[in-house]
Order: sequence, then structure tokens, then C-alpha cells
Amino acid sequence: MGFEPQQLGKWLIGFGLLIVVIGVLALLLGRIDLFRLPGDFSWGGRNWRIYLPLASSIILSLLLTLILWLLHYFRR
Repeated sequence: MGFEPQQLGKWLIGFGLLIVVIGVLALLLGRIDLFRLPGDFSWGGRNWRIYLPLASSIILSLLLTLILWLLHYFRR
């Protein structure tokens, strides 16, 4: 079974749309301060800032795990 150019094009369009959706969600969720949870740490001085989004990373990890698990479950 070969990999046809049309199939590759469909995959690339799908990944591109997925990246656009993720970007739009990040912009919208950033406006409502979703990424400033109590477990997100930030340190800084006058000219520098370190941001460690620990709670946001855990929540995103759980969400992606759930989505991938559901995809695997329904593809059976």
C-alpha cells in the first residue's frame, strides 16, 4: 500500500487546521486568564521574567490524555 500525494495533502491540511484551532484557543483562553492558575509560578526582576506554568501543563496533559483515549476507544 503506497502513500499517495493526495493523501499527504489531506494530512497536511488537517494538521494545519489543527494548529490554527489550537492557536485561536490559546489566544481566547489567554484573554480570560486561564493560563494564570494558582499552580503557575512566575518570578522576575526589572529586565527578566521566568514563567513556569505547572498547573496549566498538568491540566493540558490530562485533557490531551482524555482526548487521545477517547479517539482510541471509538476507533476500535
